[in-house]
Amino acid sequence: MSEMITADLVDLDLSADSKEAAARALAERMVALGRVTDLDGFLADVAAREAQMPTGLDGGIGIPHCRSEHVTEPTLAFGRSAAGIDFGAADGPADLIFLIAAPAGADDAHLTILSSLARQLMNAEFTDALRSAADANAAAALIRGEEPDGTGGVPEGIEDSVDSVDSVAVPAAASAGAATGIATGSPDVGPEEGPQNGPEEGPRNGPDDGPAERGRPFRVVAVTSCPTGIAHTYMAAESLEKAGREAGVEVVVETQGSAGFTRLDPAVIEAADGVIFAHDVPVRDKDRFAGKPTVDTGVKAAINRPGELIDEVRGKAARGEVTAAGAAGTDGASGTTPVERGGKPGEGYGTKLRVWLMSGVSYMVPFVAAGGLLIALGFAIGGYEINKAPSVMDHFVWSQADSWAALLFQVGGVAFAFLVPVLAGYIAYGMADRPGLVPGFVGGSIALTVNAGFLGGLAAGLISGAVVMAIQRVRIPAALRGIMPVVVIPLISSAVVGFLMFVVIGKPIASAQKAMTDWLSGLSGANAVLLGALLGLMMCFDLGGPVNKVAYAFATAGIAVADPSDSAMKIMAAVMAAGMVPPLAMALATTVRGKLFNAAERENGKAAWVLGASFISEGAIPFAAADPLRVIPSSMVGGALTGALSMAFGATLRAPHGGIFVVPLIGNPLLYLVAIAAGVCVTTALVIVLKGLRKPAPGAVSQGPGGTDPSAPSPEAKQPVAA
Repeated sequence: MSEMITADLVDLDLSADSKEAAARALAERMVALGRVTDLDGFLADVAAREAQMPTGLDGGIGIPHCRSEHVTEPTLAFGRSAAGIDFGAADGPADLIFLIAAPAGADDAHLTILSSLARQLMNAEFTDALRSAADANAAAALIRGEEPDGTGGVPEGIEDSVDSVDSVAVPAAASAGAATGIATGSPDVGPEEGPQNGPEEGPRNGPDDGPAERGRPFRVVAVTSCPTGIAHTYMAAESLEKAGREAGVEVVVETQGSAGFTRLDPAVIEAADGVIFAHDVPVRDKDRFAGKPTVDTGVKAAINRPGELIDEVRGKAARGEVTAAGAAGTDGASGTTPVERGGKPGEGYGTKLRVWLMSGVSYMVPFVAAGGLLIALGFAIGGYEINKAPSVMDHFVWSQADSWAALLFQVGGVAFAFLVPVLAGYIAYGMADRPGLVPGFVGGSIALTVNAGFLGGLAAGLISGAVVMAIQRVRIPAALRGIMPVVVIPLISSAVVGFLMFVVIGKPIASAQKAMTDWLSGLSGANAVLLGALLGLMMCFDLGGPVNKVAYAFATAGIAVADPSDSAMKIMAAVMAAGMVPPLAMALATTVRGKLFNAAERENGKAAWVLGASFISEGAIPFAAADPLRVIPSSMVGGALTGALSMAFGATLRAPHGGIFVVPLIGNPLLYLVAIAAGVCVTTALVIVLKGLRKPAPGAVSQGPGGTDPSAPSPEAKQPVAA
């Protein structure tokens, strides 16, 4: 493998005025060396990672990075900006820019090298040396940890602290199997578990005589993780370890990075006096840390203010605040679960409520799709009287189509029966983690029993999560912690939820559910058309986001019964038709006016044909992310038209998913396709007109296949890749 960074990948006079332009300038150097095969595609992946969380760090550092299928080998590019570039750091612009590119299938040793550099960025002497490097060769050598020739070399005193990013993988890999914990002060990174035991502290694979041993320092175990698992994960670990050394605290970090991770030795966790979770993706095997004082925060907090986190966990230990067993990360003051932490820090309960509800809906959708399609296939094979067939346990003839139809229908009905319990259970899970599952499922089942339906499931899930969170805030004796997740929490929470659902709120919710059903059944004429237009607008507003899911959940709730009403099936048909419009329209637009789109968008347009036909609205996300002011309004207009026409034509649908593949199961299929075609054509026309009012996208007018103009700034380069 060639060197990860060379002088050709260094720009000491980076003149870009935005993070997008900086990424493009550095990425062009990678393209010139053959390290990146598709400039726009790679920049789209960088922008998608940047959209998850800003990559600016305090101290004037920007680290845009991603994994991408357009990267041929792990590569670093470095730029130094005199004016500074805003990467979202709290202390202002960054003057040191590192573009980190990892292949989509990067092996562990390569990711180890990248993580080693990330940890070195926390060393002030290292960054100061980069700011004073006289030429590109010196900067590249400094980053590699080599002694440069001539001026601008590694300053005296930091040679030992700068590991060679091209050689660190070998010794780290050799020690990976032996180490079970991560000691403070170690700069090395193992291929699976991040930093290893270093010479300063010695190994800590076992506890001392007890957590309260006199004379020993305070001990903290921490877990760090970020969406990409390359940079922030290891920088947070380094920052916590450094702050721990300064505070006289032993800090042991488990880095859950892209290269995998090795769990801390249970003895190390047992001996710890506190826990810090610094993560932007769920912590794996979180229950290992239950029963400890815990601070749960984002990964950037560990990078920017590690000392405050250590002080916070020491304060909780002094006050005796610990997490309930089975609910690690949920402390008595401000407990959060990975799902609850779906928004930015400081967001209110309105945002959290949306995330909780979407948690339940996301787990419910597969049951809706499987059950609905099975029921629809049963109707298609056996006719609409198949719902009156006897149980296949009592009567099943292998050679009769009706028997197979009855089997499909009855299996689909069983799957549908899980909808409300799964919805309630995973709303509670989003609020209180695994302890919320039992009361959530129980409450959802009671909602079905009292005919409270979909609305009852929503209420049961929220109540269950709230009850469990309340129980977890109660301080309990250490002797009882072991039985909390198995006995106490399920028992008390199920009893409370059951009482509330059966005795207090079940009947009122059932009445509201019946009123809503009667209202839907009575819709006709202009009211139905307006409802179709509204649902079409919602389906196309955020393309798979919360508003889209609300409309979809509303439609599926109506058909989630053995014998749905005609109005409910019309609503389902309108929702699916509208959801197909945006990706199909983008595919058509890239076909008829390709010069308005760049190479990456034209490639995404090919996939959008299949995604749109399959009712996957997310196929339009790359286009909407790159040009939201033109794509989203156009999609909403087309979706509203399709939804209104579908309702006006009286098209019905028993299946909650499937796209054009379930057209045979649709009532008035020809007019249904006309409604979709009308919306697609309108959206396509609007997108073409609006895009035609501005200059063509860079790369769209290339002379050769896939050619681009790399010197031109491109707003479309920010487009994320469709997941």
